[in-house]
Amino acid sequence: TRYVGDITYLPCGDNEFLYLATVIDCFSRRLVGWSIADHIRSELVVDALQMARWQRRPPPGTIVHSDRGSAYTSWVFGHRLREAGLLGSMGRVASSVDNALIESFWSTMQRELLDTRSWDSRDQLASAIFEWIEAWYNPHRRHSGIGYSSPVDYEHAYHRRVTSDVA
Repeated sequence: TRYVGDITYLPCGDNEFLYLATVIDCFSRRLVGWSIADHIRSELVVDALQMARWQRRPPPGTIVHSDRGSAYTSWVFGHRLREAGLLGSMGRVASSVDNALIESFWSTMQRELLDTRSWDSRDQLASAIFEWIEAWYNPHRRHSGIGYSSPVDYEHAYHRRVTSDVA
């Protein structure tokens, strides 16, 4: 019931950038929503939020925490939160401390993907990000904060425990 969201920019090619918006489920560290674009307009974060909603169907009252960037303070993002019954939360100005989980994610992505090579085009980088998130980070990358499990394994173990407790 708690998500964090943020945007980063990623260099590729000659003076080109990709922008990546992410939504992480704080419970399992799973990246549940993300969007890539060549711009940083509100649609970028709205698309990441929409993906999280499709994947998770979060209950009303779920908190979505972000920084105070213009995409997150936009009318359209706030409208989408309200429409879904989600609660927006924003950090202090110029502070990354209260969004440490997503800052840790960016650091991990930097070390494990972005620092490993350079990309000649936006398409190459976008494909590498997709593969890293969906084929490595969510299903396999272990996290100390969740007992050295991957996000997917942690969620499966949780659901097995809940199911066996009910039975």
